[in-house]
Amino acid sequence: MTFLRRVSSTLLLALFVFQPVAFAWLDDGHMAVAYVAYQQLNPGTRDRANSLLTKNPYYKKWLAQVPKGTSKNDRAMMIFMMAATWPDEIKLSHSGYKNDPGSDSGDRPGPDPAISSQNIGYSDMLYHKYWHFVDEPFSDDDSPLPAVPAPDAETEIATFRAALSSNASDDIKSYDLVWLLHLVGDVHQPLHCSTRVSKADPQGDAGGNNVTICTDPGKCDGELHAFWDGLPGTDSKVTTAIAYGKALPSADSTLASNLTAATWISESFSESKTDVYMGPIQAGNGPFTITTAYQKTAFAVAQVRVALAGTRLAGVLNAELK
Repeated sequence: MTFLRRVSSTLLLALFVFQPVAFAWLDDGHMAVAYVAYQQLNPGTRDRANSLLTKNPYYKKWLAQVPKGTSKNDRAMMIFMMAATWPDEIKLSHSGYKNDPGSDSGDRPGPDPAISSQNIGYSDMLYHKYWHFVDEPFSDDDSPLPAVPAPDAETEIATFRAALSSNASDDIKSYDLVWLLHLVGDVHQPLHCSTRVSKADPQGDAGGNNVTICTDPGKCDGELHAFWDGLPGTDSKVTTAIAYGKALPSADSTLASNLTAATWISESFSESKTDVYMGPIQAGNGPFTITTAYQKTAFAVAQVRVALAGTRLAGVLNAELK
């Protein structure tokens, strides 16, 4: 269901080579964030969220994907988890959804800021791909840094949070809820909050999408961004996401209490420079062969970021969902 930004499908096979265990943020990561959040929702917040999700056009599809024999409470939880994948799912299922007339295959806002930033509920049939990330630039070779395009994940998280705490219609709140479930997860993935600028990539490397990685010396057809997306798993099964979520370490309580999206983004940006663009990832766009040590570090970082995202998401919804 979920491929973030411009992820190549060929990396799915590569990820199984990289991962020595079944658990590797594709669908699995987003559902794991939602799983962690759901466990920490107040009963009233949980009921309100469950009610709003029934208004999503994919609700019946999610319901059909719940394993037979699942209890009523677990069914609601699984639908909450699947709802977190919806902003990516519409990019694959299409069903009338499309890019707005931006640049770079829709990865940049269109020429009309009112359309790019609109919050009109399910009548909005645009992918809004640029809502998924914040292209915060940095450079290792003193290249000039481009401006950060807006709107982006940070501006939209603020928009959706404001709507959920307002007297907006339930249609808008349902739409904003599924986007918020997704975007809180997105901005905790380091490569959704950074782009490395260089002489070769003066506008940035698209959050690592331009960086080629290798599964072995003879197979170099993966992308750095997709590798990080797939760390929590790649099979898109809600049961896998539940198992991953249950095995996560508890989020640091001090960090988890910070509900400021700018802080989350700053953390991911810093992580990208310290733990993503590190050996064997060197200057340029590769190809680079992923080592066992790099994979081990990346897996641990992903666990911390998913656990934080879920706990913070619960904090936001408990405080703001009306």
